[in-house]
Amino acid sequence: MAISNEDIFKLVNILPEETKQSAYDYLKFLTISHPRPDWDEIEQMEPDAIPLSKEEAWQLKNRDEFVSWEDAMHELDLPPDIKP
Repeated sequence: MAISNEDIFKLVNILPEETKQSAYDYLKFLTISHPRPDWDEIEQMEPDAIPLSKEEAWQLKNRDEFVSWEDAMHELDLPPDIKP
């Protein structure tokens, strides 16, 4: 499924301010040249000096929790008409 840049820009434009750093970090990670490190390799990397945000700390504590598309949309306060 191809996602247009316009769809991505729409999501970025409506992100709550407190989630923009996480979104930026993830998008930056996705641009790393292949092969990207897998989760086991990431876990072995040295941590950076930037402290975790409240959201990141929560994510680490809840790493096994599945979040549905609908729950994620609600949590981020995004409009429900955006499709996965």
